[in-house]
Amino acid sequence: MNLAIAPDDLRQLAHHDADARTFAGGAGPLAALDTGGDAVAGTVLMVAGYTGSKEDFAPLLRPLCERGYRVVALDQRGQYESPGPEDPAQYSVEILAGDVIAVARALHEESGEPLHLVGHSFGGLVTRAAVLAEPALFRTFTLLGSGPSRLTGRRAELLDHLGPLLDAGGVPLVHETLEQVSMTDPKAQAVPAPTRAFYTRRFLRNTDAGLRGMAEAMLTEPDRVAELKATGVPVLVAHGEADDAWLPHVQADMALRLGARHQVINSSIHSPAVENPPRTLEVLCEFWSGASVRS
Repeated sequence: MNLAIAPDDLRQLAHHDADARTFAGGAGPLAALDTGGDAVAGTVLMVAGYTGSKEDFAPLLRPLCERGYRVVALDQRGQYESPGPEDPAQYSVEILAGDVIAVARALHEESGEPLHLVGHSFGGLVTRAAVLAEPALFRTFTLLGSGPSRLTGRRAELLDHLGPLLDAGGVPLVHETLEQVSMTDPKAQAVPAPTRAFYTRRFLRNTDAGLRGMAEAMLTEPDRVAELKATGVPVLVAHGEADDAWLPHVQADMALRLGARHQVINSSIHSPAVENPPRTLEVLCEFWSGASVRS
């Protein structure tokens, strides 16, 4: 399916009024964007996926703030502006979830209320583990372009080549190889030059260990759908109509098994927050306003 993503959309460079701040994580400071505000509608914590960053939610920050939400978007350890340890074992789903819980506890202390939690892609697997560990911290949970278990298919096959590339040339060689692949895609060619420059800058700041450890975690994660359902936290499963990571039918089945709300976001692939921000905003706000507040 071919989707026309607007080439003049700056995506991760979208204007916002959020302030840069850091939170204490288990291995060092975690970089975040924080809209602040009174949070009359609630506090939202958004967690990026593999090789992503807090900027993957940039187009949503100002609109959500205008609707009364305080939003915090987070780099995971080893991503972009969050430093990380040089040990792949320190990037397991459980350890990364510990970082999310630390941030969620800090925000809960500031707000006095449970949070709306959003995890994109691999960030969905990490945030799911956080919900399973401490469900009382969260009012709702959104899986955005994420799945029930390990990644399979074409993207998983690409990850199989990651180790040898890192061994041969480190993070720069991985970036160069992925750039060559992406430039065969007309959609990637249409991305504005400033945004492409940001992608390069961001990718080169990934740690070698983080790339290895997160890839291993993403390729081995078990199915924990039944455990998530048992927490009782209201769940939204939302994804692009042409998602090429966890395929749409896989996510639809997960939503059915969870008894969760399920929304397909048109005109988007794997990153609805930057590919179709208006519809993603609408889907999130409808879910949050309709979800019952847990006692």
